Amino acid sequence: MTTTKIMNEVEVANKTSAVPRPDAVPAGAERSNKWFAGDDINGFNHRAWMKPCGFSDEALRGRPVIGICNTWSELVGCNVHLRALANHVKRGVLHAGGLPLEFPVLSLSETLMKPNAMLYRNLAAMDVEEMIRSHPLDAVVLLSSCDKTTPAVLMGAASANVPAILVTGGPMMTGYFRGEQIGSGTDFWRYSYEVRHGRMSFEEYRDLEASLCRSHGHCMEMATAMSMAVAGEALGIALTDTASIPAVDARRHVLCERAGGRAVQLAKDGLRPRDVMTKEAFENAIRVIQAIGGSTNTVVHLLALAGRLGVDVTLDDFAAAAHVPVLANLRPSGEHLLEAFFHAGGVAALMAELGDILHRDLITVTGKTVAENLQGRRNHDPDVIHSLDDPVRPEGALAVVRGSLAPDGAVIKRSAAAPELMKHRGPAFVFENVEDLARRLDDPDLEVTRDSVIVLKGAGPLGGPGMPEWGHIPVPGKLSKAGVEDMVRISDGRISGGSHGAMVVHVAPEAAALGPIAAVAPGDMITLDVDSGLLELEVEPREIARRLEERPPAVRHYRRGYGAIFMDNVLQANEGCDFAVLRRLDGDEQESDLPLGLLNGWVLGD
Repeated sequence: MTTTKIMNEVEVANKTSAVPRPDAVPAGAERSNKWFAGDDINGFNHRAWMKPCGFSDEALRGRPVIGICNTWSELVGCNVHLRALANHVKRGVLHAGGLPLEFPVLSLSETLMKPNAMLYRNLAAMDVEEMIRSHPLDAVVLLSSCDKTTPAVLMGAASANVPAILVTGGPMMTGYFRGEQIGSGTDFWRYSYEVRHGRMSFEEYRDLEASLCRSHGHCMEMATAMSMAVAGEALGIALTDTASIPAVDARRHVLCERAGGRAVQLAKDGLRPRDVMTKEAFENAIRVIQAIGGSTNTVVHLLALAGRLGVDVTLDDFAAAAHVPVLANLRPSGEHLLEAFFHAGGVAALMAELGDILHRDLITVTGKTVAENLQGRRNHDPDVIHSLDDPVRPEGALAVVRGSLAPDGAVIKRSAAAPELMKHRGPAFVFENVEDLARRLDDPDLEVTRDSVIVLKGAGPLGGPGMPEWGHIPVPGKLSKAGVEDMVRISDGRISGGSHGAMVVHVAPEAAALGPIAAVAPGDMITLDVDSGLLELEVEPREIARRLEERPPAVRHYRRGYGAIFMDNVLQANEGCDFAVLRRLDGDEQESDLPLGLLNGWVLGD
């Protein structure tokens, strides 16, 4: 068929369409209008293929289309309730005059996915970005909960830059074991040590297993899932109280309904992620994370998110916020679990305690400024949320260290570590990889002392691959039995947000990228000085270079598929472990407004 004949048929279709193009596009429906309102063959085709979903022409005309981006999965206990939450979001969208359309995206299980969920965070973010960009959505509600799903949906939405609002799933019910409150992350590690050293039977351990995760929802301490939910609220991309309402609380259903209604208004206002998540908003989020005792993983995720937005955020911004004291008395930095935090007033109460430490005039997805969102909010339990005059810790939860061992930086959660180890010098005890560690850690003849600095290599983005949570290195068996509870441990991997101990992680460049950590040999002296921001390998630069030249090439874990794409494109931890090709380029256009490729390759005109 000739081009002329195709154009003639399109022209005939335009003239004979039974669905007239509206004279004025309804506010907030400009984007979906490009798909559904046309009186040409493309509009006909788009509307026709919505009929199997049960939508009339009237449903598609004259109202904003709101996508519900759902990471629901029966493989993810943190997210298994999101299908139900989506129904409450839909009700809010309908009440506000929008049309809700739910769609699935890749869901990441922190516990089940192998080799680790972090390997797939970028893939999930790509899924979110392309689903939003390629479909007729005027705004989107992002439903997430588990550790990697929240950064993934935020990264994807940031790149697509269609109006968006985040809704997380909330923390699960508090666990109880032997009459004691337990957390699914922190106490999981604590009791595993008891079993490891014969102080707890496997039968008792199975009782713990049945008591730990009592409901759907994410971990109930200030681990990574909650830290990222807090970051979303502090960034202004989520409604006030989104982070802390328990997963099983009916108030979370109400929150979801309100989020659906706000999404409709966001579409009408044209408020986009890049309008909300500005440099100042990231400064707020970082300061709140410091004050709340947030996870080290928030560092790598916020760096990646900022890169998607083209916002200049580096490790220096986390270091600059180190003066913000820890106010939240929450595990693993403190005593309480998240239900107590919610009843104390949640994120809003903590942000109100921070006062002028925060930028208060920033616009948020509520349609109000930070100051307006916090108006009237107060702390209901000063033992759970402390004041600036009586902090839990006088310095921030997270510290950045650099030096000859980590030229591009590393991170430590000082609020969950022994204070006396924040300045330490000792000889390196080296594990070349995690298999080496697993094989030798509990050897009673291990030549390690409490002054040793344990170094694990091969746990970074390339070495893991995917930067798994291998940085949570247990105290060697012989020392643990002797009563040693903490010691300095260094790796190029990550740790769980529920981890407790003096663990320096995210060392960059990693060993697989021939960073200096690859050159560490047993007995090398290492100095850690957290207050001064130093991590030094006391070896001459010339000797480090010689060792690196003699080191065999790192193992390439994948030769095909997504794994190969990951290995070829992943950035180091100090840049968020994102793919370079996914970061925003200087001066790029508003990508969500790029021309749409339509039926048979023709581009819809004005």
